[in-house]
Amino acid sequence: MTQLTKKLPGLLLATGIAVIAVLIETILPGHFIGSAVLAMFIGIGFRALYYKPELLNEGVQFASKKVLKFAIILLGASLNVSIILQVGSRTLIVLLFTLLTAFGGGYLLGRLFKINWKLSNMIAAGTAICGGSAIAAMAPVIEADDGDVSYAISSTFIFDMGMVILYPIIGQLLSLSDQFFGFWSGTSINDTSSVVAASFAFSEAAGEIATMVKLTRTLAIIPTVIIFSAVYFRQKLKQPNQRKEKVSLQKLFPWFIACFVLFAGLNTVGLIPAELSGAMRQASRFLMVIALAAIGLKTNVRQFARTGWKPFVHAIILSSLVVVVSFAVVAIVL
Repeated sequence: MTQLTKKLPGLLLATGIAVIAVLIETILPGHFIGSAVLAMFIGIGFRALYYKPELLNEGVQFASKKVLKFAIILLGASLNVSIILQVGSRTLIVLLFTLLTAFGGGYLLGRLFKINWKLSNMIAAGTAICGGSAIAAMAPVIEADDGDVSYAISSTFIFDMGMVILYPIIGQLLSLSDQFFGFWSGTSINDTSSVVAASFAFSEAAGEIATMVKLTRTLAIIPTVIIFSAVYFRQKLKQPNQRKEKVSLQKLFPWFIACFVLFAGLNTVGLIPAELSGAMRQASRFLMVIALAAIGLKTNVRQFARTGWKPFVHAIILSSLVVVVSFAVVAIVL
């Protein structure tokens, strides 16, 4: 009870910010700014104006770590591996090239700009897969700093804002088909809400295709998190004080990702009813908003200034590369 009392103020504050963010999202036209991103920015602003660490820290820490992991677990219940069969091999070909571009280009740009590997790869994951959700899923397994998490999400979000406006215009100017536009937007715009906003602005048919493609792309979270979990564990073993640590399945395959995969599997074989799956997805989205509000509350604006402009340039160049590669590959495979 004492532990709960200590966590309550920070948890309630993060939840209150989440509610405000959801309300703002429903009011804003177009719904192209997701409530999770809004919550993070509100949290950052609140931290800059008023924050009492001794009162709020425990609850904010709980929300940013535990609530985040629970949100990722519930997200699995809304994923269905069988959708890969529905969108076909062409989608997988496009996704293969965009994933290679994002992570390969991210590695080179990270080295060029001398950005720490955690931030660089979170930007790459956000660009390659699904923006904030991928970054949030990857952050716990590599023990990323909250400031880097905020920076990575901010970087990919700013690019998305421009793409939501530009994509429909470019699509109309180039007289793209609904199918071409749906594949292109679904494989190259970062955040799910931005994909939906841009593609449905072009046409309803393009929006439906893009949504299906984006769901397939989201499944890449599973192998990405497992790979980076193994990479980070190997790096820890190289440290002098970690040499005696034994390899364990739990360290290579974090428990919350195991639960995420389990729920995705149960949903794929139809053991989770559609109504329950939908409810779990909604719960996952709101818990993610709470978690990102907490991450915002833990982020000091001065950290952004210390990090500098290079990660933003990194994200813009990388996202632009993915846009171009996606367009080229879609033109070839369709």
